[in-house]
Amino acid sequence: MSTLLVIAKAPVAGRVKTRLTPRFTPEQAAGLARAALQDTLAAVLATDAGRRVLVLDGPPGPWLPEGIEVVPQCTGGLDVRLAAAFSLSGGPALLIGMDTPQVTPELLAQGLDFTGTGARFGPADDGGFWALGLARPDPALLLGVPMSVPHTGREQRLRLTASGRAVRDLPALCDVDTPADAARVAAAAPGTRFAALHGELCAVAR
Repeated sequence: MSTLLVIAKAPVAGRVKTRLTPRFTPEQAAGLARAALQDTLAAVLATDAGRRVLVLDGPPGPWLPEGIEVVPQCTGGLDVRLAAAFSLSGGPALLIGMDTPQVTPELLAQGLDFTGTGARFGPADDGGFWALGLARPDPALLLGVPMSVPHTGREQRLRLTASGRAVRDLPALCDVDTPADAARVAAAAPGTRFAALHGELCAVAR
């Protein structure tokens, strides 16, 4: 049984998307984070998977749709938290974050297709990664990988290949970290909640 894992922070003002300020207020940045998370979870629900698990830092809210299992994040660095998330799966799993509201069920289905491969890897434009799929999850594949640095993606992919796993890449996506990222993603995915809210906030700011 395959598992779709989403690791995320609850969209609380001052705790999420802080790099979107001062272009947006902390409350507006939290609203964009909430919209991004809602878009991501909608794509997850539309994807064929045995389990759909949100690994959450913070409390769930009214933004959480039915059909998503919620598990609290453990403490520790991001590598530790990602490894712990994979340990929840008990089998093939794809892990994504909440920074790519442009993700689609088709992309997620590709990430869960492990036919003839040991891993799926989705690079992010900032040097990180937006998706990691493992046919046989192993914490050692993540523990110790430097996170949130420009070479995170390269180091993580090297860890996968060094383990002997065949790696197939997913399309590169842009994470929403900065105001420029937000504008780019909103333009690329105009039908999303994220794009709609981004447009409203930008119109008010004019």
